[in-house]
Amino acid sequence: MSWSRRVVVVWWRIIGLLAVLLATALLQGCSAIKLAYNNAPEFTYWWIDGYADLDDAQSLKVRAELARLLQWHRANELPRIAELLQRTRQMALADTTPEQVCSMFGEGRKRIDTVIAQAEAPTVAVAMSMRPAQITHMEARFAKRNAEWRDDWVAGTASERQARRLKVAIERSEQFYGTLEERQLAVLRATIQQSAFDPQLGYAERLRRQRDAIQTLREATATPPPSTAQATALFRATLERSISSPDPAYRSYAERAISDSCRNFALLHNSTTPEQRDRAARRLGAYERDARELAQRP
Repeated sequence: MSWSRRVVVVWWRIIGLLAVLLATALLQGCSAIKLAYNNAPEFTYWWIDGYADLDDAQSLKVRAELARLLQWHRANELPRIAELLQRTRQMALADTTPEQVCSMFGEGRKRIDTVIAQAEAPTVAVAMSMRPAQITHMEARFAKRNAEWRDDWVAGTASERQARRLKVAIERSEQFYGTLEERQLAVLRATIQQSAFDPQLGYAERLRRQRDAIQTLREATATPPPSTAQATALFRATLERSISSPDPAYRSYAERAISDSCRNFALLHNSTTPEQRDRAARRLGAYERDARELAQRP
């Protein structure tokens, strides 16, 4: 879904990355789910360190908080994720509507929001401890990832970009449904051709969010330092601007992208055969069992 790939500021990604890793694991094989989940704190730590270049004291705090977050998530969120997977599995056997799709993905987003709220305080504390050199390091990391993003989504002709998006869409769809038939490939081609996807607009918003994040970090680490309450308010405001852009053109674009994604998913699902739907339901059922097992033990 294109709405789920929207870029967010790094500090939001830090506190939400565990949830993102969990969602990513659910697109892999069953053994990969358990491996990714149990190792999520370590994977997340190295991701954060790649951006923030943590010092020893920060590293200890981040590792401890990520371990705590995993324990909390295992006890509180995995049962809810299992319930969501159960309902999704049941829905997979019948036709769906764009409204149903958006509702289910909205529930998934609520689970990520819950992780963000749980991790807010330690995230703000670590952010307030960052030094100017670390913020500069983050800017350089942004620049590197921006170049990669341009290569993936901006470079080439419109037809070449559509071909890349089609390839990704096919790979993700076949993870659930198995090999797609020609008529289903035609659905994907049509939806991509009609898509509102605008890489230039998306890239501009990406840069805006990054500038916003860097400015927030500088304000949170200024001399004299803000209070914890002031820094928390700064980060919450930045998060809100990452969710609802101050740019009206991008807000309109994002709303249409969400609507298009839900409609497109429904169109593809409704084109699948009973055998393909059964395959998707069985896979979702396996994910559900893994989530319930992980909730009970490591």
